[in-house]
Amino acid sequence: MVPDRMTRTNTPDPPASVRLDLWLWAARFYKTRSLARQAIETGKVEVAGQRAKAARAMRVGDAVRATRGDEVFEVQVLALSDMRGPASVAQTLYQESEASRVQREQVRATVAAGRTGYRPPEHKPDKRARRLIRALGDIDAL
Repeated sequence: MVPDRMTRTNTPDPPASVRLDLWLWAARFYKTRSLARQAIETGKVEVAGQRAKAARAMRVGDAVRATRGDEVFEVQVLALSDMRGPASVAQTLYQESEASRVQREQVRATVAAGRTGYRPPEHKPDKRARRLIRALGDIDAL
């Protein structure tokens, strides 16, 4: 008699549902699963317009709104995965709305425009410059 594990194929069936924090990690919205869980707990992730818990079961067709820093993603779930893979595979798990993409590009352009003209210092401040910086910082103390 052949054991059951020998008759299985190497292509696993897609899961019927996946935890929200696991899906966000697999879709590469967050670098780690704990970061995804933390974002969910702080209200930065909504499913169908409502705050969700990390253990919420995701299904194909769910609408997800995730905030990561200044970026806001509004996506629809196209496929489920509980394993993190390459970015090209992760992008097939969801479809971002056109309005979300345009809004993210506008925010990115605004942030880039705010940085124009800024030049980081070429070297560390010397002793005299550090004293001046400290003195300017204490200007409110007078």
